[in-house]
Amino acid sequence: MNSRVPDGPIEDKWKRHKAEIKVVSPGNKKKLEIIVIGTGLAGSSAAASLGELGYDVKVFCISDSPRRAHSIAAQGGINAAKNYQNDNDSVYRLFYDTVKGGDYRSREANVYRLAEVSNQIIDQCVAQGVPFAREYGGMLANRSFGGAQVSRTFYARGQTGQQLLLGAYGALNRQIQAGTVKSYPRHEMVELVLINGEAKGIIARNLMTGGLERFGANAVVLASGGYGNTYFLSTNAMNCNGSAAWRCYQKGAYFANPCFAQIHPTCIPVHGDQQSKLTLMSESLRNDGRIWVPKSLDDVKAVRDGKLKGSEIPEERRDYFLERRYPAFGNLVPRDVASRAAKERCDAGYGVNQTGLAVFLDFSTTLAKPGGKDYIESHYGNLFQMYQKITDVDPYKEPMMIYPAIHYTMGGLWVDYNLETTIPGLYAIGEANFSDHGGNRLGASALMQGLADGYFILPYTIGDYLSGKIMEPHTDVKATEFDEAEKAVQDRIAKVFAVNGKTPVDYFHKKLGRIMWEYVGMARDEAGLKKAIDEISALRKEFWSDVRVPDTQMEFNQELEKALRVADFFDIGKLMAMDALQRRESCGGHFRTEMQTPDGETLRDDEHFSFVGAWEYKGEGAEPEMHKEPLEFKYCKLAQRNYKN
Repeated sequence: MNSRVPDGPIEDKWKRHKAEIKVVSPGNKKKLEIIVIGTGLAGSSAAASLGELGYDVKVFCISDSPRRAHSIAAQGGINAAKNYQNDNDSVYRLFYDTVKGGDYRSREANVYRLAEVSNQIIDQCVAQGVPFAREYGGMLANRSFGGAQVSRTFYARGQTGQQLLLGAYGALNRQIQAGTVKSYPRHEMVELVLINGEAKGIIARNLMTGGLERFGANAVVLASGGYGNTYFLSTNAMNCNGSAAWRCYQKGAYFANPCFAQIHPTCIPVHGDQQSKLTLMSESLRNDGRIWVPKSLDDVKAVRDGKLKGSEIPEERRDYFLERRYPAFGNLVPRDVASRAAKERCDAGYGVNQTGLAVFLDFSTTLAKPGGKDYIESHYGNLFQMYQKITDVDPYKEPMMIYPAIHYTMGGLWVDYNLETTIPGLYAIGEANFSDHGGNRLGASALMQGLADGYFILPYTIGDYLSGKIMEPHTDVKATEFDEAEKAVQDRIAKVFAVNGKTPVDYFHKKLGRIMWEYVGMARDEAGLKKAIDEISALRKEFWSDVRVPDTQMEFNQELEKALRVADFFDIGKLMAMDALQRRESCGGHFRTEMQTPDGETLRDDEHFSFVGAWEYKGEGAEPEMHKEPLEFKYCKLAQRNYKN
């Protein structure tokens, strides 16, 4: 692996790299084809930018419209180092907070570049008409997010992802109208096609007809998101999946740090066995909401029995445990820290719902202030409405109940500084790659990374590769490699139908999710991880002997879609457990109970594990091989994370 990080001071690396890489002239861009998989913030912004540059772009999404991508669900905001609040923010501070928040397991150069281009993202989105919140005088407003002591998060009430995606969607539609981009909705990438070791196209399944279609290009860009739905219950949309990335992995792209999965601390708790997904309550709520549990187990029991309401417990009988444990950051500690603290209180018996797996998120302090309700409505009104619709509890009168849940995956395809994978011509952007967040992503940084990659990084770096492809003929989709790829997909589909078992797909997915949450979730240990590997292998074997997929391939068949994705989730989950087992340290969201400080914080082992673990596929039934990219920290001093003072 060659990360291709340029030499020189970190503040000059990106500028120098742009000056040194090759470019493609406007006339030659028209000759080159690029495939983009996914239309979230990363995919839409990349496709729009590449189309506007003049490339011939094909963009694919599994939904009926690009604007249905899961980026639309992001609520709280997007980070940028504008320093509009004059609170001493800077590019370096955003860079440092991101590296520290990720528990020093990300590549410094990539993170600094992310912070560096963050300000351009805001300017771009404002120019598109994204309705960011503004102060009374017209300046863009900011609020705080976890892991930072400055206010750098730009937001559009509680629907920032939706507004940003509409901006990118508008830019994408402009290029579709101009003819530089062709959109393929309801098409799922089911295979990557390599010719002479380079990414040259894909096989896609038309989800409406069931037919397999071939598409060729000079380069392929993967922007298909993460693999959080391996856990079944997550805040992700139900059709989010890791299959596109897994196809690339099986063709030779290394999969980096798969065990790094993010737990979000503020989600509506699980309410029953038939639940299919979980609902996020934005991290922005922790600006004005205070997290607590009762100090007394008697009060806990009374709340669980319905004899006492949270609002009826007086202040002196409340334990604001984040404020108590982390006075410097209070309720705005990073997500992994807040999640473990909530779990610790619930494990100790202080959970406040009937399952014992919930803590309070309370806004009474802000609501009691003059104009408090108007302030809450203007900042979080839609979130409060959503909570009340789901739970039938009015959060203006009673504290919310929340509990951690799977939200995001920091692992993904390994990429170099150009965002290129180990397969030449295959790029991975946004959540699909591993590069920027280490062991834990700070809130409001996913939107930042997706738009940074799509608008301001990939359009530069992909030209360095494509400059050598100008004289190549268009990819021939009748080539033998496409025949072989399509046959592999057809064989995989036939294998699913051939089982002809009795058990529906969701049974296996739910069972896998329980294994993952129990043994590869918030707390992990050696015995549990080994058990997870064994149980996943056994469940996978059962799936391939008893799964039932009704109807046929050549039609709209969501059970077939799910079956193909769940088959991949088994393998993804096993690799996550293997990665977690070898990483004998705690860092960020990867918490090994054997490796923790006396007060329950993550205990890294920088001597042995300061590296990116990138896994190479070795074939069906063979153990994958792990490669190591050493991580160096020249600009962020390695230290135990401290959010107490």
